[in-house]
Amino acid sequence: MQIESSEIRAKRFEMRFVHAPGGFLVDLKKYLEEKKAIVDFALEGHFPKDGEISSSLHKAIRHSLFAGGKRIRPIFSMAAFEAAGGRGDVILPLACALEMIHTYSLIHDDLPSMDNDDFRRGRPTCHKVFGEGVALLAGDALLTEAFRLMTDRTASGDPEQDGWLIVDIVNHVARAAGISGMVGGQVVDIESEGKDVDLPTVQFIHTHKTGAMILISIQIGAKLARAREEPLRALTHYGERVGLAFQIADDILNVEGEAAVLGKSTGSDRSRGKATYPGLLGLEESKRRARELVGQAVDGLNLFGTEADPLREIARFIIERKH
Repeated sequence: MQIESSEIRAKRFEMRFVHAPGGFLVDLKKYLEEKKAIVDFALEGHFPKDGEISSSLHKAIRHSLFAGGKRIRPIFSMAAFEAAGGRGDVILPLACALEMIHTYSLIHDDLPSMDNDDFRRGRPTCHKVFGEGVALLAGDALLTEAFRLMTDRTASGDPEQDGWLIVDIVNHVARAAGISGMVGGQVVDIESEGKDVDLPTVQFIHTHKTGAMILISIQIGAKLARAREEPLRALTHYGERVGLAFQIADDILNVEGEAAVLGKSTGSDRSRGKATYPGLLGLEESKRRARELVGQAVDGLNLFGTEADPLREIARFIIERKH
């Protein structure tokens, strides 16, 4: 389903950076809120209306897709797109597709056959409300819809968009989401529960289960902006490190975060014998490594000017967040 570009322009709060007079990003909270609002509006436009699909499926998908997520992956793609010189709304269908894939993964992660979680983002998980069968199919539907949206030539509002570029992007997203990325990492995560694992195994799980989709979010923003080799390499360097730092921060929050703030139970990693950085290295060393990764990620953006300030600030936010 297409959103008219005029509608987007009216509601998108002007896709812009928030800069102080000196040129540096000073209000990350405002930036994230504005980008989230843009993504939410675009998702509403691309999401099938009630009556176009089964009512129970429609409600189950909406229950999870519009549960108040931070939209970090779409925002990463938009920030990278803009840092690489991209302008306009052409990134939005891809950004929305990333959020659909992320939401599908959360629905499936919460199932009794996986993590068996009762709450997600402060509300009952999809299967607790709609049953396991519908929740499973809601995840399947979101994954399928994501690839339909990425390949919909009318969704971007740019009929002259390079078809081969989109094919390349879809190929890389499929790798990041599938057996070479998120799904592959999830399998090793399940198989490692309750076992003594080494650091390379934990790093494999984190870089594949979580890091791969964060990295591809950044890369597709750069690719769609037609970034040249050096900027693309710099953004890849950033994405690899920030993706791992993001999951280490999640591990830390699972240990010392507040359930009321997180919107889900804490301490579950330890009770399930999950392979995590704090479980293997302890909290303080895990925090040190996360800070080190963020420092490396930010240093890798030296090629860019203030146009990459949102990426710099988001990297720092990752290890400071409380949820």
